[in-house]
Amino acid sequence: MNLIASISSTQGTGEPSEWVCRWSHLVPQGAAVLDVACGGGRHLRWFQARGHAVTGIDRDPLAVQAAAQVGEAIAADIENGPWPLAGRAFGAVVVTNYLWRPLLPAIVDSVAPGGVLLYETFASGNETVGRPARPDFLLRPGELLTACAALRVVAYEDGFLDAPARFVQRITAVRVAEDGLSPARHPLRALS
Repeated sequence: MNLIASISSTQGTGEPSEWVCRWSHLVPQGAAVLDVACGGGRHLRWFQARGHAVTGIDRDPLAVQAAAQVGEAIAADIENGPWPLAGRAFGAVVVTNYLWRPLLPAIVDSVAPGGVLLYETFASGNETVGRPARPDFLLRPGELLTACAALRVVAYEDGFLDAPARFVQRITAVRVAEDGLSPARHPLRALS
């Protein structure tokens, strides 16, 4: 099992990621939200409480059971089987504490026109402070930027966070709608 996925499952019952909360205002009102490797469903609950239909995908039966209490729940081994959401697009795709490089194109492709990708996971350097420490589970410098080349990047960070100590890389990127209208405005903070 992907170590990051197991961390996600055990930490998933807590508060939603600060990064996800900070940028969730970019998710189109009422849009469907996908949480990849959803764990205990912390982001599913966050978005469901804001009026979004939510879908969670995880291989852990307990995570899927928790997700089913909030929205659509899909049990799938996305590292060893086919991507179960081929052809589906979402107004937001959320990924935290999870990395499986072969899935990056499918994850990006799952963002609908006008939708947003909110991605945050461990990065190179984390091996100096704890787990995960294997390069397979740590993003290389700029890797999320490269993976999101087809999207418009609104925010990106690559650095160190305390409490708990960890190196992370995170991105907020939008698939620009091709409707011929003026450029969309992506506020850098939620309006109060």
